[in-house]
Amino acid sequence: MAEDSRLTAVVALAQGMAAAHNPRESWRAAALGACRALAGSFAALSVWERERGRLRVLVNVGERAVEEEEFPEQETYPVHQFPEITEFLHERWAGGGGPTAWVETAQGPAAGHAGYCHQRVAALRRRGRGCCVVAPVLLHGRAWGELYVARKAGAPVFDGADADFATVLASVVAAGIAQTERLEEVRRLAFTDALTGLANRRAVDVRLEEAIERYREDGVVVSLLVCDLNGLKRVNDTRGHAVGDRLLERFGSVLSLCGAMLPGALVARLGGDEFCLLAVGPTADEVVRVADEVCRRAAQLELGDGVACGVASTQDPIGTVRSARRLFRLADAAQYRAKAVRAAKPVVAGREGADDPVVRLADAPPPAGGERRRFRGRH
Repeated sequence: MAEDSRLTAVVALAQGMAAAHNPRESWRAAALGACRALAGSFAALSVWERERGRLRVLVNVGERAVEEEEFPEQETYPVHQFPEITEFLHERWAGGGGPTAWVETAQGPAAGHAGYCHQRVAALRRRGRGCCVVAPVLLHGRAWGELYVARKAGAPVFDGADADFATVLASVVAAGIAQTERLEEVRRLAFTDALTGLANRRAVDVRLEEAIERYREDGVVVSLLVCDLNGLKRVNDTRGHAVGDRLLERFGSVLSLCGAMLPGALVARLGGDEFCLLAVGPTADEVVRVADEVCRRAAQLELGDGVACGVASTQDPIGTVRSARRLFRLADAAQYRAKAVRAAKPVVAGREGADDPVVRLADAPPPAGGERRRFRGRH
């Protein structure tokens, strides 16, 4: 391949990874870019899971064998089957050399290239491929995984220049992975409450909008539990904010534990002493049972005075739910009523008869002096 063509291929690979919206897209862009750049018929990107001692395949692209899934969940191999990862490469790096790619063929090692190949040779033969080039991916100074590109049997065998080019491609892939990891960390922080480690208000906004859209289109049940932690101000005033933070963290753990009883539930701290749980799919009764458990466990905490808990679900008689904002207002109103009457159990919107006070409160226009309670309005 001419130098200009190779430069174009490198740029295309980097741009493909940069345009990815999530790690899977990034892995796929890396493998596809390398496969095209090296005129391969198949490519894979794998990560070395040190804690498990296994090489895990992240993505397979190109002409896949029957057993090769694009994004395999369970395709892993013991690292001892590929000792170059821990022995050959490590020794070279320790001696001052950089990670370089090597070529293997279905007939055995390519001339002039050292390494261990028995497992890879067997795989080439089994899958009808004639040769492969393997390039270590180095991230943060450590072996992260490998980029693997193969050609079908009968195609020209990779040569030394291909191996050198694969080494360059692996370094571009490493840079792309590092960028993806940084972006994922930024996204994680943007949607995470720093104190409790739960989701934050922004995460709830996004997930609830998506859930209500599913409700409108498919009728999926959407339920929202809103909690207000009682007694936090007293704890802060009498025992200090560090103790108050400990109360918030402990209740966050309680809510997280209870939320695990509902598959896929999102548990979040909205801010201050307010928390919520969003469930999409489980029935309203299941969510209410979990809310009961939240109240019971919160009452047993050594700090604070339990919680005021409100629930609103599209499965209950609460009127038409056309927006995420309305469901939030209903759950908020139920929580407000629970606090006002000092309820030990959750108050559920729509379950107090035809003239349900929670529904009336949520739907009532604000008084002249403003709302008695500042309902969240971004939904």
